[in-house]
Amino acid sequence: MSVGLLGAVAALFIPATVGQDPSFNYVTCGSAIKLAHVKTGARLHSHEVKYGSNGGSSGQNSVTGMNTQIDANSIWKVVSAAEDVEDCHSGKPIPCGSKLRLMHSSTGCYLHSHEQFQSPLSKNQEVSAVGCPTSPNLGPHAERDPGDDWQLECTFSSDGWMRDDQVKLKHVLTGKYLHHTGQHTYQRPIQGQKEICAVAHSDDNGKWIAQEGVYVKRKDSPRVANHEEL
Repeated sequence: MSVGLLGAVAALFIPATVGQDPSFNYVTCGSAIKLAHVKTGARLHSHEVKYGSNGGSSGQNSVTGMNTQIDANSIWKVVSAAEDVEDCHSGKPIPCGSKLRLMHSSTGCYLHSHEQFQSPLSKNQEVSAVGCPTSPNLGPHAERDPGDDWQLECTFSSDGWMRDDQVKLKHVLTGKYLHHTGQHTYQRPIQGQKEICAVAHSDDNGKWIAQEGVYVKRKDSPRVANHEEL
């Protein structure tokens, strides 16, 4: 199944009950998921709407929060970190403290951040999506940009990223956390969508939880991987 089709299909699914099969309780490499902001329920979202290139913004695809649960543009695929020599096998568990990338399923861009650009509303660090035809990475490490790497911090689990855990994502290069203030809302052309940014402090506004999606069954070795469509 192609990444784009996967996103379109997964937008129609709702989560199954965690615990029916322990192998599906994990967020694994290759899973295509929606991440919900714990405090507000907003889904991490992207699209081909770009930040402005003036006033301190990058001009790259914007990343926002969406209150609706059914938009396919809120699907992100879990993939290996840019610094990894090889891609992780489908179903590989994601250990707490490890690095990863999130690839936007509709555009193919990666969740990205950089200290030289500010978020438009709160003036925190901008979070964008880059590395695809609609938002190309023009830097020296375009193929595997370390600015796409995020470190997983678990709240409850010590075994790995669990679907019912509230996790934080720390940007590896800048040390700042994926964040939603809960207060900053865009107007046209993306009226009602929420600003997503990165901040230095770690608090409850930086907690996220996996929700709707297609979860690949945990496989500790790169053999046959099954998936569960939710």
